[in-house]
Amino acid sequence: MKPVKIVFSDESKKILKYLLSKSKHSKAEKMMLKAIGRKTKLIQIDKNYGKPIAKRLIPKEYLSKHNANNLFRVELPCFWRMLYTIEGNKIEILLFVIKIINHKEYNKLFGYKNK
Repeated sequence: MKPVKIVFSDESKKILKYLLSKSKHSKAEKMMLKAIGRKTKLIQIDKNYGKPIAKRLIPKEYLSKHNANNLFRVELPCFWRMLYTIEGNKIEILLFVIKIINHKEYNKLFGYKNK
């Protein structure tokens, strides 16, 4: 079995840093950090843990910037989402966490209408 390495984008790292800074005084941010930790462990065990996003819906920015020709989403508490792509070679599998976003930004990114 190939080893699975998880890498966070700079944008995702900023969100993690923000959550970490607020988690000492906020239960919501602490809960979010724990959820991200649990979900990344689950993704490491099963790289296809997340729900696949249709190729036609993958933002062009992700295709060009991250070479993300596949995209998966993992649901987090408070309707947040974590988006990741899978890359691989003969030696290892790389899971690249592209974005951690709230529900409103997720809907905007994929063109869903708010109800």
